[in-house]
Amino acid sequence: MSRQSISFTQPNDDWLKAQVESNEYSSKSELVNDLIRQARKQQRQIDWIKSKLERAENSGFTSDGKEQILVQSKIQLD
Repeated sequence: MSRQSISFTQPNDDWLKAQVESNEYSSKSELVNDLIRQARKQQRQIDWIKSKLERAENSGFTSDGKEQILVQSKIQLD
């Protein structure tokens, strides 16, 4: 694992410390890594939706029904 040095604004640092102090996380590093994982997952979901929208725009329609899109969306959220 690589080590990095980053700076936080005071409100963000206070929030990070509070999360660690509440025993939600064992360290700021663990918390920051979890936030990054969540952001990466969210970005994958956004990219998937964007690709579906682009495909629909390019074809004029999608052959998937709303139930299929909903199921696929829920799968992507997991």
